[in-house]
Amino acid sequence: MAPFQYIERPSPFNTKGGKTLPIFAVTPAHIETGTIDPIALDWAVKAGYRAETGSVLLVPSADGHLGGALFGLGKNPSEAPFLAGKLARTLPAGDWHIETAPLTANRLALGFGLGSYRFDRYKSEKQPGPTLMIPQDADAADIKRQLAGVFLARDLINTPTNDMGPAELEAAFRALATHYKAEVSVISGDELLEKNFPLIHTVGRASTSAPRLLDMRWGKKGHRKVTLVGKGVCFDTGGLDIKPSSSMLLMKKDMGGAANVLGLALMIMDAKLKIDLRVLVPAVENSIAGNAFRPGDIYRSRKGLTVQIDNTDAEGRLILADALAYADEDEPELIIDMATLTGAARVALGPDLPPFFTDSRDLAQDIEEASLEVDDPVWRLPLYKGYEKDVSARIADLTNAPSGGMAGAITAALFLKRFVSRPDRWAHFDIYGWAPSERPHSPVGGEAQAIRTLYHYLRQGK
Repeated sequence: MAPFQYIERPSPFNTKGGKTLPIFAVTPAHIETGTIDPIALDWAVKAGYRAETGSVLLVPSADGHLGGALFGLGKNPSEAPFLAGKLARTLPAGDWHIETAPLTANRLALGFGLGSYRFDRYKSEKQPGPTLMIPQDADAADIKRQLAGVFLARDLINTPTNDMGPAELEAAFRALATHYKAEVSVISGDELLEKNFPLIHTVGRASTSAPRLLDMRWGKKGHRKVTLVGKGVCFDTGGLDIKPSSSMLLMKKDMGGAANVLGLALMIMDAKLKIDLRVLVPAVENSIAGNAFRPGDIYRSRKGLTVQIDNTDAEGRLILADALAYADEDEPELIIDMATLTGAARVALGPDLPPFFTDSRDLAQDIEEASLEVDDPVWRLPLYKGYEKDVSARIADLTNAPSGGMAGAITAALFLKRFVSRPDRWAHFDIYGWAPSERPHSPVGGEAQAIRTLYHYLRQGK
């Protein structure tokens, strides 16, 4: 069975066989020493080609037709492991293969696949791209499932809210579950109050699309019990503490946590890992209406802790609080939550390096090692106990928005920590979910972050 696709698109890989054009991935040393195809070398020398990082030079065949391409890796190819993604946006349409390359086959094929991504759902004309024959020594099935997971996350984030509100996110959730024969249950609207999910209801009740909690189960009882929780704020106006228009432009991506856990779930299910998997997504739209929650309101959470609302734009941690408490009741071996939660995380580490938090040194070390092995960066930040006083409120148990503006990513994580009984079995990822500039392996737009790392970690069975 092929991996799930949310948006159907042509494969970046050539599966037809037949004639393909060669790509010679080269460093400056290959040009200087002449250790490449003689025709390609002669053309490169005459063109002054220096194999600079990411450079592409089309070369002719002996009869004057297109004969192949030189792809520059620069002096240190290991510094850009997914540089081959640039080929997917630079080469002319056609079928290609890697003829020579001082990089691993998996990195080349995965890089090319990641770079091939195009979000053209709303384009009247769709441009064909090049295809690559996967090298024989690459793990084709695993490359395809990783791409499917990353592309699912990107597709969900890139889709505008008029087509990706809570109801549409539920539809995508159900489609993924159906593909892998997972079970789904949904608690929606006022039923959230009846079943004790007051914070999810509070945040989403002002929207015309009802708030809901999406619940997916897959795998066998007795396998390692892992629960993924993803923040699903499909659009965030900021509520009554309304955002300026400039800050709302990217708020379709505020469900990036949900998109990423679904991408990770796809990889887990497609690989048939020995995991008893559960996925929880509180899906809401933080809108403004007469029944919107207000600054100063106090609400009781599912866990029983009361929360004072000091800013309606700090809504993500509220819906996660109920979802984490619910996940915790099931006593999984590991809870992972992912959320586009704080601007403070971006100030600290920028858009490309998501921080994560956990009280478990062993878990942190395993995640960090997995990150390095698959070149999917993450960075651990501390759950510093000295800041726990900042999440306390004067007339409630907790505040959702500590005053002062200091250590915002840490205080948000400390808030969430109060809703899990075993913090050493929990990891929180504060992702950005967006690529603000083009990179070889991704265009500007929605981005999957840390899920290849987490997939690799879970696959190891540690």
